[in-house]
Amino acid sequence: MSDSCGAPVQGGSIDVSSSETVLQGKVIADGTPVGGAFVRLLDSTGEFTAEVVSSPEGDFRFFAAPGSWTVRALHRTGNGQADVSASGPGVHSLEIAVA
Repeated sequence: MSDSCGAPVQGGSIDVSSSETVLQGKVIADGTPVGGAFVRLLDSTGEFTAEVVSSPEGDFRFFAAPGSWTVRALHRTGNGQADVSASGPGVHSLEIAVA
């Protein structure tokens, strides 16, 4: 099942090939996972690239090209963002605190 924006359901584990770059993490507020946050992927120029909705456990995942990215979370309880430099293939984990 997918959410309203057509993105796959977030969370769970995946197998990542040696050529894929994955940005994944968790949205939190006061140490508690935040589900239902709109999580946006912005490229190095700040341009919108993709959006997913965090799982009930606060998880999100994007498949992206290597490079510098900003991941922004928007939720009724607050907003937050994190920058990540994905220099190459692999899983790049991050946590976004919303306040």
